[in-house]
Amino acid sequence: MSFHFTSLSTSCPAMLRKLSLCLLALLLSPCALMAQQSSSSVSGPGDENAPKEEAPQKPVQRPYAVDATGPAITLESNEALFSIATALNVCGYDAGLAESDPVRQKVRDDVNMALQDSSIARDNRDVLCHYISDHRLSDPGRDLAQYVSLAVYLTPELALSVGESDMPPDANAVANMLPELQAFAHSTQLHLIWVKYRPDYEALTARLHEPLTRMILETNVYLKQPTSAYDGRRFLVLLEPMLSPAETNARIYGTDYILVTSPQRTTAPTLLPVKLDQIRHIYLHYEIEPLVYARSSSIARLAPLLGTVQDAPLEFIYKNDVIALVTECLIKGIEARTLEIPDARPRPPASKDRADQVDYDQRMSNYEHHLEQVRRELATHDVKQGYILTQYFYQKLQLFEHDPGGLNENIGEMVYGMDVDREKHSAQQVTFDREGSSDVLRRAPRQLTGLDMAEMKLIRGDVDGASELVQKVLNQNGPDLARAHFLMARIETHEGLMDDALSSFQKTIEISKDPRTTAWSHIYIARIYDIQDQREKALAEYRAALVSRDGRSDTKAAAEKGLQQPFMVPRRNEEPKDDAPLDPTGKAEKDSYKPEPITVPTPKH
Repeated sequence: MSFHFTSLSTSCPAMLRKLSLCLLALLLSPCALMAQQSSSSVSGPGDENAPKEEAPQKPVQRPYAVDATGPAITLESNEALFSIATALNVCGYDAGLAESDPVRQKVRDDVNMALQDSSIARDNRDVLCHYISDHRLSDPGRDLAQYVSLAVYLTPELALSVGESDMPPDANAVANMLPELQAFAHSTQLHLIWVKYRPDYEALTARLHEPLTRMILETNVYLKQPTSAYDGRRFLVLLEPMLSPAETNARIYGTDYILVTSPQRTTAPTLLPVKLDQIRHIYLHYEIEPLVYARSSSIARLAPLLGTVQDAPLEFIYKNDVIALVTECLIKGIEARTLEIPDARPRPPASKDRADQVDYDQRMSNYEHHLEQVRRELATHDVKQGYILTQYFYQKLQLFEHDPGGLNENIGEMVYGMDVDREKHSAQQVTFDREGSSDVLRRAPRQLTGLDMAEMKLIRGDVDGASELVQKVLNQNGPDLARAHFLMARIETHEGLMDDALSSFQKTIEISKDPRTTAWSHIYIARIYDIQDQREKALAEYRAALVSRDGRSDTKAAAEKGLQQPFMVPRRNEEPKDDAPLDPTGKAEKDSYKPEPITVPTPKH
């Protein structure tokens, strides 16, 4: 499966520097309120090997489905997605029905009963299905993707959360279906059907929660880099049983990654209802993309390698974007290095008998030898598919596994130390497969620019680089001025310039037309006032946030909590002392890579 996306001021006192770092963590949480988008779908039939190049697109706003102030990683369901998926089912979408979880058929039966009881509902269905038929695309994967793209921008009431011009093009292409969709949902009482089967959705979500958490922990441990909840990036997994289990839809909006997956029918409780390897593949992109784009200028020297893959069964993007190719090869190298053979690892003997131990050691040696062979065969297969650097990264990762540093510290050497001529010569000797994998996650090429690049630089800690890019936008006095002031306020907070940050937040409020940006600017100002013991000013800002016309529940909750009690900077764990005793179990080190608990929201009836 393939996937491509497109330090403090030394003059500040020590206490102010600590305050700045804490505030930065808070201010980074709801960042990237308006971000560039691209869309993809996985394992859909009819892949197009050379799509037409598209004109550059304007940045789009953060989807409604993404909680800007919530945890970094979330697993949940979504009523708007349920409504659109159900509408597709009513209008002939039967893909994967036999393999789907039984709740899909139950919902279809209830909707059919509602249609039988109401001629108005049947008329609304016919109008809706006529629209869906008229907008059907030749590629089933992309046809489904446009509706998923629309769903993440809808409120539970099936209303747009942003203007049509602020959405991605594929969502815009079907946005005018909303009157028909709303009429259909109202006449079939679709909301009540959603409430009825919400417990089934929760059960499926709960079943996936523990293995998903374990997968993320194990991935973080291998990469040796913790997941931060404060860098503004979000990884959202939406579970939707009304879609085919064979389809996994992945979408990227600036720094947010959204994955829609569908559970399959399982009889054994030990079998997972979803393909966890696909979720892990996209999570690897979520973790690795920033590291690769941080070195985009150095990776450009690898461009001659693109000439060697023109006959490979790759998508257009991997033949023309060397950063995309390098990213995918690195991820495939990681997947090969971490491949396990299910239920094949020998179990340690129950007894301490020497003969049993010798037998176990021999069986383990045989297993490891066989596992290494299987892993290398997978890397070789990936090379024949066109991912020509997979074996190179496979070998580098073997060294990385014995290095105490994380991938963010080792990726530079992997890229800078590459002998391009040697890898080019090796690639020229490869006989590529005639056909590529069918489970290809497609995406148009993208290069971050302007405020999107500034956002990424701030996330990576390049404050000077982020400030320079933001200042350019401010000097141009362009349409993104409000977002630029908002981003500059966070930069100034990072540098301990609280007065400047307050001024930038105020400028954001004065010119922003986005209620959410305005509301959160008020909340951040209020929190700074609370920390400065200016409670009356803080209360005024919290009240202003409540009347800023942002209907999201998190905004209301944050403002109301601020009215009830002053905001306090969260305490951070103390840095380990140099003379602290070593933990021979390695438990403390492993725990440091644990993600925060994945949120499974409480149902709202």
